[in-house]
Parts: sequence; C-alpha cells; structure tokens
Amino acid sequence: QVQLVESGGASVQAGGSLRLSCGASRYSWSNSFMAWFRQAPGKEREGVAAINDRGSTEYADSVKRRFTISKDAPKNILYLEMSSLKPEDTAMYYCAAEPPRLVADWKYLPLDARKYDYWGQGTLVTVSS
Repeated sequence: QVQLVESGGASVQAGGSLRLSCGASRYSWSNSFMAWFRQAPGKEREGVAAINDRGSTEYADSVKRRFTISKDAPKNILYLEMSSLKPEDTAMYYCAAEPPRLVADWKYLPLDARKYDYWGQGTLVTVSS
C-alpha cells in the first residue's frame, strides 16, 4: 500500500517562506503525477502544484512565481518551496500521487483531485499578517 507522509508545516509571518516535504513509500513513479493540494477552513480542496516523473510542472495561478514544486526521485520525496507567503495561503496542505501507469492518463488535468488515488494526512500551514 502506497503511503504519503507530509512534513514541514508551521506558523509563519506574511512574507515568510516554508518548505514542505512528502515522503512516498512503496510508490513507483511512472507516467504519473504527484501534486500538492490545500484546503482552507470552509473551502474546497484546491490544486496548488503538480509535477510528473519527467519534470513537467503545473501551478495554480494564485501561487505562480511564489511556490516551486520539485522532486527527489531516487529518494521518492516531493517538495513544495513556498515564498512570499500570504494569509490566504493558510490551509492544510496535502500530498497526492497518481497510480503509476504504462501510458500517461490525461482524463483529468494535473490539478484536478480526481486524478489522484493516494493521499497523505496533511500538514498545516498558518500565515499570520
């Protein structure tokens, strides 16, 4: 069973930076995406950033030029570097992984939660003004 474990969430001041990590165990990355989602209180879960095994990335407009998604494939670790944080970035952040595939599946776009079968428990980011 694939397990995703997030870490790195914290409380920071607006303008600050954080790096989130997601360790993926028993996961083979093949023609698939991994992504970060977030959910703020009272709001729907939204896709933040995604990356596939070839390094192609996708970002939500709200985080472009502030967040960077990256991976350490040999170690199966996914990162999210967040800078210039705003109070509206406050949310629980979740790591997600698409099942490995023989051929890439584009039924759902990279920031669509329906694309992902595996989810972590989340790590909390709080940004104060």
